[in-house]
Amino acid sequence: MIVGIEGRIVKKEITHLHIKTTAGLTYKVHISLMSIGKIKSDDVALHVTHIIREDQQNLYGFLDEKEQKVFDTLIKLSGIGPSTALAVCSTLSPDDFAQALATQNMDAFKMVSGIGPKSAKRILVELSDFSLNLSNDVLPQGSMLDASMALESLGFKKEMIKKVLSTCTTLDTQSIIKEALKKLS
Repeated sequence: MIVGIEGRIVKKEITHLHIKTTAGLTYKVHISLMSIGKIKSDDVALHVTHIIREDQQNLYGFLDEKEQKVFDTLIKLSGIGPSTALAVCSTLSPDDFAQALATQNMDAFKMVSGIGPKSAKRILVELSDFSLNLSNDVLPQGSMLDASMALESLGFKKEMIKKVLSTCTTLDTQSIIKEALKKLS
């Protein structure tokens, strides 16, 4: 299984790159518009999702681990294939994706080519507990930590608390708890 690739870009298209490695092999790597727009030089290192099907093998490259996580999560859903998942990554940044899920914003997903109302609703329902945290339980600081502990003592799950607290805009503990309780109910 290929999980990363590093080399020189020998061909650059809108939706894919041809990357020549130091071993002399050239790989075709599908890439999102977000990632391709961030590539500034011919030398590149990408995180890769390698998808093997009965009739083909494809590599999907990402500059950012968060974007790869969004892609990997989407392709696990029924009815969402790699091309649709890549279209989501091309339209929504990982943070926009997480925000759209947290706020249940169906219109954000309907903007993506290939996603209609039914698919958008399925994404929102099936990924309601999605989190972009890549590290192990990063705890919020100060008021957020206090609010998190208070909500946890009320019986709310940690993942839901983290998701809701990431959308809170107030600064003091009491206001954060009030805002979070409104969003959790």
